[in-house]
Amino acid sequence: MADTSTSAVVPPRAAGSLAASGAKRRRDARLHQRLNMAVGLVSIPLFLLLWQLIAQAKIVNPILFPAPTVVARAAMEWVASGEFAQDLAASLKRVATGYVVGSIVGVGCGLLTGRSAFFSGLLGPLFQVLRPIPPIAFVSIVILWFGLSESGKVFLIVWGVFFTVWLSTHLGVQKVDQGLVRAAQMLGTPRRRLVGEVVLLSALPFIVVGLRTAVGISFYTLVAAELAGAFAGIFYRIQLAQQNMQTGLVFAGLAALGLISFIADRCFAMLAQRLVWWR
Repeated sequence: MADTSTSAVVPPRAAGSLAASGAKRRRDARLHQRLNMAVGLVSIPLFLLLWQLIAQAKIVNPILFPAPTVVARAAMEWVASGEFAQDLAASLKRVATGYVVGSIVGVGCGLLTGRSAFFSGLLGPLFQVLRPIPPIAFVSIVILWFGLSESGKVFLIVWGVFFTVWLSTHLGVQKVDQGLVRAAQMLGTPRRRLVGEVVLLSALPFIVVGLRTAVGISFYTLVAAELAGAFAGIFYRIQLAQQNMQTGLVFAGLAALGLISFIADRCFAMLAQRLVWWR
């Protein structure tokens, strides 16, 4: 009896071509990845070299535009004096406190306005009006309200973090698949579990984006916070150095602020990959 099977058989030559094409694509991808890594590793040294050459050429006043070697020397003296550790601890404490409080309140309000049309209509317009006001605009009034206490500095960071987290949570909750919500309700899921296990988890990718954005915002809001009468902190040290014309220390402080913010962002990104692994 004749075999009537319709299964397709790939010719050996075609199979070999497909395998070779796949191997070539993988080699090209690895080469491209290595090239990107090499460019990333070289970019900062090239920038520093260009900076050093411009500073040595004295195209700009060296007092106003110090060379990287001068900045590095100022940074080492700052660390050796023990003041860097104190400034870093003071700034990180303000950022951490403001970030945690702002994030918790932002997620809570976002869930409220995202789930309830009443609260969205009540609070949404108010938040949208207040959101564009930068924290630095509140420095004067914060000093009047809180004096030179830490509460005023934390308030400014909370202000900067809250609106970013609120908006991302609000949008994430509004984009939750209502089919999932109705299915959970039909199965008799209690309201608290519905919000925690369906709404919150579905909106989590949006919330994580807002939380990561808020990490950077909390550090540049720190500038406004330490303008409000600080006695320790990275930007406080930058201000003090600027008043004494220590531009090397000013640049060292800016570099420290950028590096710490970058490290915090990368740490949060790695944590987010584990938390939202399905994204």
